[in-house]
Amino acid sequence: MIIYLHGLNSAGTSGKAAVLRRQLAPIEVVSPTYPAQSAAEAVKILSSELEPLLQHNEPRIFVGSSMGGFYGAWLAHRVKAHHLVMINPALKPWALLQQVEGWQYNEAKDERYYLSPEMVAATRVYETLPTEVGVPVTLLLDKGDELIDYREAEESYRGRADIHLFEGGSHTFEHMDETLEIIGLLHEKLESS
Repeated sequence: MIIYLHGLNSAGTSGKAAVLRRQLAPIEVVSPTYPAQSAAEAVKILSSELEPLLQHNEPRIFVGSSMGGFYGAWLAHRVKAHHLVMINPALKPWALLQQVEGWQYNEAKDERYYLSPEMVAATRVYETLPTEVGVPVTLLLDKGDELIDYREAEESYRGRADIHLFEGGSHTFEHMDETLEIIGLLHEKLESS
């Protein structure tokens, strides 16, 4: 099973979730929608929605993009994931999101919301250091990410993760097709162990 965690202004119906579902079938892809801007509420909803999945004895790979990578790191060992894949992760959203405080529009959910300084600061509670993740990690990083300097994740996880760097690209992550094989092989390896 693959559990896809979307980024800030996205939803469980995102393009990456659709690609994973379409290209990695028959592997089950679960992609919950949650309020990524509200840390406590996001963690509460994700924990609740993922709890029933623990009843199934099958490999669980978290794939988190941007803020989804941040929440994935926090949740990975708490809900017994077997592997965490982070795509252009927002490792320190309390610093990153200060740049975009104010009114936001989530096109995927057709929703406007106000990203307050308090909401941004509240993300710090869920910081998970690389030494605390508790499961194997794979990083997928576009060097052309215009929002997050890829070197932050590369340096933080050097020696602690399987790191794949891609030339160019953007925060959206332009190399999903190239990484499907990586994710598929991780799942295959976990199923056979």
